[in-house]
This record gives sequence, structure tokens and C-alpha cells, in this order.
Amino acid sequence: MNIYIENLPPFVNEEQIRELFSSYGQVESVVLIQDKHTGISHGKAHVVMPSEIDAEQAIAGLDGAEYKGQTLKVKVSFDGDFPTGNFW
Repeated sequence: MNIYIENLPPFVNEEQIRELFSSYGQVESVVLIQDKHTGISHGKAHVVMPSEIDAEQAIAGLDGAEYKGQTLKVKVSFDGDFPTGNFW
């Protein structure tokens, strides 16, 4: 299942996001959305978890949770929302 995260702290990296979500189950991939010119995070990311049950638990557990001073917004990502290509 694809998961969309908003309101991440600007200094968080993909490994930290993977670690956060792996407490709920296996994480297949993490894509941190960054400005392609500056490399600065937009505070958004996509996480793919192969188990729908684990993904739903991660969404329930992390949506509205505080992480490094920010309140996370976590929801199901629709296929059209998931980044493809090399434009991020």
C-alpha cells in the first residue's frame, strides 16, 4: 500500500522515515520529496508497505502523531499521487 506523509521536519532523511514506519512492519520503499535544485525537503514523502494491514496500522498510529516537533499528516496515497520519473 502507498502511504503519503505531510508536515515532516525539513531535516528528516529517508532512513529516518524508513525507521519510523518499520516499527509497524516491512517498508518496501521511501521517497522523500525534495526540491530538485536545492535538495531541501518539501516536508512530504511517500512510503510503500507491502502489507495492507501493516500500512493501515501505520496510518492509524502516525496520523496526528508528533515527530521531531511536527504533527504528521499520514494517509493512503492514491496512484496518481505517487511520484514517478526523475522530476523531484
